[in-house]
Amino acid sequence: MSDRLAVRKTYKLYVNGAFPRSESGRTYEVTDARGAFLANAAWASRKDARDAVVAARGAFGKWSRATAYNRGQVLYRVAEVMEGRHAQFCEEVAAGEGVSSGRARAVVDAAIDRWVWYAGWTDKLAAVLGSANPVAGPFFDFSLPEPTGVVAVLAPQRSSLLGLVSVLAPVLAGGNTAVVVTSHRRPLPAVTLGEVLATSDVPGGVVNLLTGDAGEIGPWLAEHDDVDAIDLTGAPADRALELERLAAGSIKRVVRPPAEEPDWTADPGTSRMTPFLETKTVWHPKGV
Repeated sequence: MSDRLAVRKTYKLYVNGAFPRSESGRTYEVTDARGAFLANAAWASRKDARDAVVAARGAFGKWSRATAYNRGQVLYRVAEVMEGRHAQFCEEVAAGEGVSSGRARAVVDAAIDRWVWYAGWTDKLAAVLGSANPVAGPFFDFSLPEPTGVVAVLAPQRSSLLGLVSVLAPVLAGGNTAVVVTSHRRPLPAVTLGEVLATSDVPGGVVNLLTGDAGEIGPWLAEHDDVDAIDLTGAPADRALELERLAAGSIKRVVRPPAEEPDWTADPGTSRMTPFLETKTVWHPKGV
């Protein structure tokens, strides 16, 4: 038996590349699947959500203007740092989701592989989704995908890492910035992912992670005029319709919540990238 006192952790938010406490000063206890204490987490407020949107908007210009190849390299670096924290992610997934150590390793492996997969898509989106259009007249006509802007993401509540990666990485691959509300009961893998992002090459503000209650924070993001799109995957079932109505007030793009949490191990295809991409068509005269 050790005589050392336990170091009780109180995790903070991840906003604009830093780790601030919640403006409200609120925290809540995070427990494992059996109810044992794991840590304290910040409970994000409306002001925290607004700060996260400001940070995401400020980072959007630089991130969206980066070359697709550069974005891919930056995202691949995140996967490298995640691999270095493999054991920690496994412990947090096993404790939070109540799965065996072997199952947790498989989940973490799949999450890292999923991140690498989306990193590889960054410089292929234009080729797959863009086109050179046939037109009548002496013109070139091209259609190219462009990022939508600031995307709010209500992360899955059950799949604390693989589900989180599966909704966040496609937003970033397309050149968007993100404000993410993590799983409420299982936030620790998201907190660790924030530490990974802070020590990789992702510019501050590109990803902002808010721990707390999606049912409380979601409406503030859905009605925020500077949020361009919202993914309601992790929205409470009894609040989903309300969130869609609030999002309609500023004509946001909306990914509606599924009837039940998806199988995150399935091949995602491009279905999670395309909702947050817009098509820009350019006409250019041909030379004589």
